[in-house]
Amino acid sequence: MNLKTALLGATAAIAFAPMAIADGHQGERGRDGQLNIIYWQAPSTLNPYLSGGTKEVESASLVLESLGRFSNTGELLPWLAAEIPTVGNGGVAKDLTSITWTLQEGVLWSDGTPLTANDAVFTWQYCTAEGGGCAQASYFDGVESVKAIDDLTIKITFDAPKPFPYTALVGSESPIIQAAQFADCLGAAAPTCVDANFGPIGTGPFVVDDFKANDVIQFSANESFRIEGQPAFSNVLFKGGGDAASAARAVLETGEFDYAWNLQIDPTVLSDMESAGLGTVVTAFGTSVERLHLNQTNPNPALGDLRATAEGGQHPFLTNRTIGQAMSMVIDRSLLVEIGYGAGGQPTCNVLPAPAVYASTANDACLTSDMEGAKALLDEAGIIDSDGDGIREYEGIPLVVSYQTSTNAVRQDAQALIKQWWGELGIQADLRNIDASVFFGGDPASPDTFQKFFADVEMYTNNFAGVDPEAYMANWTCKEWPSPESQWQGSNMQRFCDPAYDALSLELAATAGIEARSELVKQMNDMLMQSFSIIPLVHRGGVSAHANTLGGVLITDWDSEMWNVASWYRKAE
Repeated sequence: MNLKTALLGATAAIAFAPMAIADGHQGERGRDGQLNIIYWQAPSTLNPYLSGGTKEVESASLVLESLGRFSNTGELLPWLAAEIPTVGNGGVAKDLTSITWTLQEGVLWSDGTPLTANDAVFTWQYCTAEGGGCAQASYFDGVESVKAIDDLTIKITFDAPKPFPYTALVGSESPIIQAAQFADCLGAAAPTCVDANFGPIGTGPFVVDDFKANDVIQFSANESFRIEGQPAFSNVLFKGGGDAASAARAVLETGEFDYAWNLQIDPTVLSDMESAGLGTVVTAFGTSVERLHLNQTNPNPALGDLRATAEGGQHPFLTNRTIGQAMSMVIDRSLLVEIGYGAGGQPTCNVLPAPAVYASTANDACLTSDMEGAKALLDEAGIIDSDGDGIREYEGIPLVVSYQTSTNAVRQDAQALIKQWWGELGIQADLRNIDASVFFGGDPASPDTFQKFFADVEMYTNNFAGVDPEAYMANWTCKEWPSPESQWQGSNMQRFCDPAYDALSLELAATAGIEARSELVKQMNDMLMQSFSIIPLVHRGGVSAHANTLGGVLITDWDSEMWNVASWYRKAE
């Protein structure tokens, strides 16, 4: 079932069918021995509700499952559910205020007990319990109640019409957990349940045998798994640690591992490794965009506690759209892709490049760099170098920006090029890179997080799970500013604020129908792009590698890369 069918309400339901094993490689469960996976960022827990990290979500997805999952093509497939509810089949209320899911019959937890609707109800209670700090709470936004109608029927009621109701308990970030195992783990007790968090009981193809935080996980085949002959592997070694280059080498050159994740390394180096003939590099494009954020508030340290806040005032010159536009115009996005991403990147002019139905074409001029045009634009606006020092001024203020990002060879190469282009334009960039664990760490006491944004410009990648962008586009509403009052949490990093944008966000939340929703989303994207508070650079694909002996891999960026691991198998040599 695709997104369009889901939103418009199909008249025919789609019954669950197990994912077929490629090339007809049917056989007994566990027939292919051990599968070796390396994620060079090691998981710290197997409870995705206690971490929003990709490494935790994806490792947990070998064990925990949800009602529906998103395939490698972005299709919403029934998983633990018997079918996808729609308005047409009666599963979604005509007024869009509720969705009713029916579980498959006979699904067992790995301990042999039955999965029931009560487990779904408990999962909602667990994630919304006060003091629990649930990392996936946004999936339950707008949920008024979750009720078990009977053992197999779950009714989710929303506090307002929900045009896209496939959020709660859908996708790898919102799986169902076992009520019996986590019963004493509600609220503030959640992080104390170490045994459950490190070894969740699941309905998925594998069970946890041993978990060493930030190191190694051992899994074995779930003998209670509902699909005959799956998984093909009897065991999984899930290794963490090292770096992207060593992980790639372990698959592509030495053959020690079967699958390596997140290979953000020089594409030439990756291609050289692939030429050894042991493995294949695979890429999946979803919604990840490497972008620049231009601070709309003043990050001057002289402001003390008011820096980068509304009270500290707007930025001295980056709120001027002409300056932001010129900064964007001089960037050669194709060159950034060539040197840093290869087949794993595409130039983009949108913060929302996919799904295709939502992708605007109104900003495509940025695909061609135009240094002379940018210079003329600033000259015409009177933003010139009046003292001959090579730096333009705006209202007497030299255009000098601090430009920060995380420490990563690809990002430092991009910084160097962008500094060069801006310098030729007449804007000086002072570069800084910050350890990724600090930059993305979210520590409210640290001055170096991307949420605090104590710089003029910062660069990183973000995306969203699933295929509907409503919640993602709401990230740039005024209320989403990080601030001291929110412990510097929030998603509107550059502090963009426009009441007209907020109005479109509210309209989107109340609008059904893919065509109408796509028009609103394009308007929101274009408003952001034309504010030049965000400058998109590269539509990034998820780049991984697998051994040539590993079959059935269908990499996706819409869900966990492990979404169909039950169907993986060892090819005959």
